[in-house]
Amino acid sequence: MRYATSRKLALLFGLAVLAVIGGCKKQVAAPPPAAAPAPPPAAPPTVTLNASPTSVKPGETVTLSWSSTDATEAEIKPDVGKVALQGSTPVNPTQSTTYFVTARGAGGSATASAHVDVVAVSAPPPAAAQPGVDELFAQNVKDAFFDFDKSDIREDARAALTKDAEFLRSYPQVRVSIEGNCDERGSTEYNLGLGQRRAEAAKNYLISLGIPGDRMETVSWGKERPVCTDHNEDCWQRNRRAHFVMIK
Repeated sequence: MRYATSRKLALLFGLAVLAVIGGCKKQVAAPPPAAAPAPPPAAPPTVTLNASPTSVKPGETVTLSWSSTDATEAEIKPDVGKVALQGSTPVNPTQSTTYFVTARGAGGSATASAHVDVVAVSAPPPAAAQPGVDELFAQNVKDAFFDFDKSDIREDARAALTKDAEFLRSYPQVRVSIEGNCDERGSTEYNLGLGQRRAEAAKNYLISLGIPGDRMETVSWGKERPVCTDHNEDCWQRNRRAHFVMIK
């Protein structure tokens, strides 16, 4: 009985020892490491672009200036290409152009623009054709008119001949024929003589104003070359004249 009790106690002691040994061998799992914090997102790039001046004539120089942040590369279009992240460059647009700069980086891309107006240069109007001497002569040299059956230089004829002299002084290469004319009244012979006297009177007056006599010749047409054929005083007055023709 005593032997059984002892055996039972030994058995319980052995089990206890085994339990202790088994508990000592059991490993405690280490806690998992803490997760590393996520890196902050990359900042998006920014970029600006300016043009100076913003209005030019074709081919004139424009300066493009730009700057960027948080970028790793930049490009300007058209015609420029890759550029530094900030700087300036000259361009010479021939037509109105909008320039774009694009900056790229880890955070994406950004674009800015600048517009340049190219103002077309209108061609100057063609120079007006200058009138020739013939046209100027017709515009400036006027006839001298006379009273009926007279060859005296009257007041209005003096004014006309004075302007004629001004033209002839301005164009010393011009020579003139002074033609004496009459109205239809009187004989052919008489009017030829009267016409000659009128032509000579006009010539002499021009000589008195400083025009050399060798630049002028005279001829009488009498009543053979009327400018008007009505039979009244107004028409007759138009025919009583010293008429100027440029000698070529």
